Amino acid sequence: MPQRVAITGASGMIGSALSAFLSARGDEVVHVVRRPARTSAEISWDPSNRQLEAAALSGVDAVVHLAGANVGEERWTPSRKQEIFASRVDGTHTLATALAEADHPIRLVSQSAVGIYGSDRGDEVLTEDSQSGHGFLAEVVRAWEAAAEPARAAGLSVVHPRTGIVLAPGAGAMGPLLRLAQLGLAGPLGSGRQFWPWITLHDTVRALAFLVDRPEVSGPVNVVGPAPARQKDIAAELARQLHRPSLLPAPGMGLRLYLGEFANDILGSQRVVPTRLLECGFEYEQDTLPKAISWLLAHA
Repeated sequence: MPQRVAITGASGMIGSALSAFLSARGDEVVHVVRRPARTSAEISWDPSNRQLEAAALSGVDAVVHLAGANVGEERWTPSRKQEIFASRVDGTHTLATALAEADHPIRLVSQSAVGIYGSDRGDEVLTEDSQSGHGFLAEVVRAWEAAAEPARAAGLSVVHPRTGIVLAPGAGAMGPLLRLAQLGLAGPLGSGRQFWPWITLHDTVRALAFLVDRPEVSGPVNVVGPAPARQKDIAAELARQLHRPSLLPAPGMGLRLYLGEFANDILGSQRVVPTRLLECGFEYEQDTLPKAISWLLAHA
């Protein structure tokens, strides 16, 4: 049955793709915007001041909450870190409180991230039952997920899709690596042995829609591909399909000088697996690294 789905962060990489996907399958998509609503397809909110009228959610069946400051867009100064933290916690708490006050049950798909597992877990296999890790992003994600407590306390169905490294053409973490690969300059970052929990944008969107449709699924769900790969193998596969070399490594020290603290997360290893997503019956369309890279290049 078609649903009315509200999306925060709808103008972002994942949000815009999800909006198109849901609309194409027949759902009514409503964008949650930070200005006065101009049409019936918009809901206005002010997350920084924790303002969202519960009445504005009338008729909404589910909310996909994707809003938050871009983690890799700027160097992590103290003020930028505060912005990253507040944009997630304030927005989630605002939304969860409004949902708890709404006059009907609404499904909440509140985005999270594999950053909760910490920046470097080596070869350890990480499932939804694994303990959270250390570092700034782990701290952010713990608070991010906890901020949805008003909705859970009201008895609503809340799921946290912990997304990994999204392979998307021209955007996200893969944008710079893809441009380097096209020039024949994409090689190992640091040792290159760190696991990257990749997933295509296409399967990310499909997984989010899958979770919208299954209110019986709650708690954390790792939204990553079924076969995490080492960073050097991702770079090598990109180069192979582009018919370019992938020999020049980027030393860890240089990355830290250029990226600052965020480099620890780029160089860290997270061997995350989608245990719950597979158990729930989700089927990937790009389930191997070669298929994923082929999809990425076809849409670049």
